[in-house]
Amino acid sequence: MIKIKFIVIGSLKEDYLVKMEKEYLKRLSKYASVNITEFKETPFEANKLTKETINKIVSLEDKKILEKINKEDVLILLDLKGKSLTSEEFSFKLNDYISNLRGDIVISIGGPLGVSEELRNRANLRLKLSDLTFTHQFTRILILEQLYRAFKIINHENYHY
Repeated sequence: MIKIKFIVIGSLKEDYLVKMEKEYLKRLSKYASVNITEFKETPFEANKLTKETINKIVSLEDKKILEKINKEDVLILLDLKGKSLTSEEFSFKLNDYISNLRGDIVISIGGPLGVSEELRNRANLRLKLSDLTFTHQFTRILILEQLYRAFKIINHENYHY
C-alpha cells in the first residue's frame, strides 16, 4: 500500500477541524496508509520579529521537517510561491509520482512564517493551493480533501458531481 507522510508545523486546535481530518483519513485509508507527524510552532512575538529572527525560526522548523524526509521520498511542499494545479493536474502528477515511487510520498506544511529555500529546493513539487491565504490548520484539511479527490480521479471513481 502507498505510504503518505504528512510532516507539518503546528497542530489542529478546533474540534471541527479534527473531525474533518479524521473523516478524510478514513476515506483515504482505502487508497493509502497516511501518517501525520506534527512539530510545535516556534513561539514568537509578532511585534518583535526581525528578518534575522524570521530566518532563524524558519530554519529551525524546516530542519525538523528535513530530518524526517528520506532521500528517495517524494516531497510535495505546500508553498505560497509554488505552482497552482487543477485537481485533475494534481491527480496526474500524484499518479506519476506513485508510478515511479521508491520511497514514500511526503506532504509538508511549514510554519506560519513560511519555509526556507533549503526546503523549497528539496521539494519535488511546490504546490500552491490558491491565491487566497488560509490558516495552516485549514490548509491541512484542504490538502487532505484534494488528496482524496486525486485518488478518486486516479481510480476513475465519481467524486465531483
